[in-house]
Amino acid sequence: MIVVEDLVKRFGAVTAVAGVSFRVEVGEVVGFLGPNGAGKTTTLRVLTCFHPATTGRAVVAGHDVVEDPIGVRRSVGYLPENVPIYTDLRVEEYLHYRARLKGVARARRKVLVEYAMERCGVLEVRRKLIGHVSRGYRQRVGLADALVARPPILILDEPTSGLDPNQRRRMKLLVRELAEEHTILFSSHILSEVQDVSSRLLILHHGRLCADGTPQQLLERASGRRLDVQAHAPAEALRAALAGLPGLADVAVDSAPDGCARFSAALAPGADPRDAAAAALAARGIPLRELKLTLPTLEQVFQQVTEGADERAPAGAVA
Repeated sequence: MIVVEDLVKRFGAVTAVAGVSFRVEVGEVVGFLGPNGAGKTTTLRVLTCFHPATTGRAVVAGHDVVEDPIGVRRSVGYLPENVPIYTDLRVEEYLHYRARLKGVARARRKVLVEYAMERCGVLEVRRKLIGHVSRGYRQRVGLADALVARPPILILDEPTSGLDPNQRRRMKLLVRELAEEHTILFSSHILSEVQDVSSRLLILHHGRLCADGTPQQLLERASGRRLDVQAHAPAEALRAALAGLPGLADVAVDSAPDGCARFSAALAPGADPRDAAAAALAARGIPLRELKLTLPTLEQVFQQVTEGADERAPAGAVA
């Protein structure tokens, strides 16, 4: 549905997007992560034809953003971070107006406006002036605007920005529901929200794509994995039993008051020696109480990816 190849966007001497490439397939929900200024919004604006790319290529639903911007706009529902909305119109009036601008046929307009209001949960405020509803409802109206022409792709830029926890939860639920019928690409810097709704994550930093994969794949690749074992044995016996496991580092063993010993060690990315550890203890007749593999959090992955990119960047690299 979306193909981006070597995308570059410069504003004068500043490079906001520096050679980004990725694909989004039909039915995917892809989250854009990155610190403020990473290039997320700029990339989305190129994909929605708000900004022309400096170099590179982007194709959305089979339409090139340079050669066929009208085709792109017909295929995309876009929710910008700050929703530009007419506050002196009633919710229903505004959505009819937007449907008309988007070329929705008169015969289908009422049905699609009703559909968008129902899906986005704004039926109860349909007759209210937009300026008189809460920010959460305005975000929902903006999403209904993106949805009103039934586009196959939704591009959402910080859809929960400025919302309270309850409003954010409702917005996440709504995105999950919309994912059943739409391909979704959205940006956020709130890691837990992206993890909750995304089938895949892209992490940008300084305009470059630093990581691409499912949440589980990113966790598997990251450092910070640990093996934790508790067993009924003296500390040195437990250390000796597990000493032959490959790839252990920063090993710590101590005794507990209940006669157990605790073993903890750092592991290489992707390593999972639980079966080998259980077999080693069984071979020595050591009763096992607990065997646990601890994975890094998405926050730790994000820190590793972005700070690692800073450490790898050559002097004078584009920010």
